[in-house]
Amino acid sequence: MIKAIRDRYSVRSFKDQPIESEKLNEILEAARFAPSSRNIQPWHFVVIEDSEMRKQLTDICKGQNFVAQAPLTIAICVNNYDYTMACGERAAIVDAAIAGEHIALQAADLGIGSCWIGAFYQDEIRQLLDLPADYRVIGLLPLGYPTQQKRERTLKPLSEIVSYNRFADHRRADES
Repeated sequence: MIKAIRDRYSVRSFKDQPIESEKLNEILEAARFAPSSRNIQPWHFVVIEDSEMRKQLTDICKGQNFVAQAPLTIAICVNNYDYTMACGERAAIVDAAIAGEHIALQAADLGIGSCWIGAFYQDEIRQLLDLPADYRVIGLLPLGYPTQQKRERTLKPLSEIVSYNRFADHRRADES
């Protein structure tokens, strides 16, 4: 699992190569096995393969051309199930985001790139997908074989992002 986690990166350039149906099914199965609050499974995944629909994604995604370049995009939809967890967060949004990450990790494990897209016009994507009134899109995941290799990223060290027992703001410690 750690290999898929380390291999995953945001891909913004895709080969003109379709994703094999067996691999797509593995990716969708990974999403299906995602945990959800109360096991409600509030998600619905729309696989956008139609070339005309994919072209429309560029404008819907605020000019991000690579979204339309991908051989397919998975729209992660949730119903308006309004259960709020005791922590104050809407369960459906959290659950669907977890399922989306399952998609990204399974894709990475299969050598397929993805990029979480949150920059899109909700009304336009709803219309394109003909979503029922009680559903909304929380994210789009274009998928395809990458044209470029993963670049090194600068990640914060664990010492800056992990505290034990109590929150420790390392910025405050550095400033004194």
